Amino acid sequence: MSSLKGKVAIITGASKGIGAGIAKRFAAAGADVVVNYATSKEGADAVVKQIKDEGGSALAVQGDVGNAADVKRLFEETKTAFGKLDILVNNAGTFKFEPLEAVTEEIFHWQFNTNVLGPILTIQESVKYFDKDGGSIINISSIASVNPVLNSVVYAASKSAVDALTYALAKELGPKKIRVNAIAPGGVETEGTHQAGIMDGPDKVMAAATPLGRFGQPDDIARVAVFLASEDASWVTGERITVSGGFK
Repeated sequence: MSSLKGKVAIITGASKGIGAGIAKRFAAAGADVVVNYATSKEGADAVVKQIKDEGGSALAVQGDVGNAADVKRLFEETKTAFGKLDILVNNAGTFKFEPLEAVTEEIFHWQFNTNVLGPILTIQESVKYFDKDGGSIINISSIASVNPVLNSVVYAASKSAVDALTYALAKELGPKKIRVNAIAPGGVETEGTHQAGIMDGPDKVMAAATPLGRFGQPDDIARVAVFLASEDASWVTGERITVSGGFK
């Protein structure tokens, strides 16, 4: 496994699901990890406890990534605790699948504030903290950005925006040695997908249509994130890597 020894990483939305999987895998690879969460303090504390119980280093920090003041505080607390920043993972995200006629301004802004404004604000702040050696930014996109599922107009549009900002900022930040990449997961079994019913009923068709024959697990995404965060990916930027078991 790629090494992250001596690195400091912020993972947004890391109290559960893919974010928690990435936080745990980063810590196992040697990184000091900041577990950001918006509302689930209990979940974030559980992730931190597991990391520490396994000999790792982690800190939970509350903050809404769609709020500039919260983002500023998140980075300040990271610097106070660990002295620097090397890696940012923009995992925090929201989704609500509704037909077009049910879309409201509130639903639009709720998803875009977290899914699009959030990464812009965190990346904007991270540039102030990366040192002369640069850093690695990983945005969590989705296969829905290029192959939307039914009733996902707002969510799919937000993830397409994540792809676009990844490409744009890889070009803008490259001269500062800051790499910007995206991971586009397929169907991954998380608390959120269970709650949304994605793991049940007709949606089992996704698993059946996946060449590897199963839904993904958070650690499937986390392993790729470790690679992108590490020196093994030192010449990789502006890429969107699909991690979906072959589902397109």
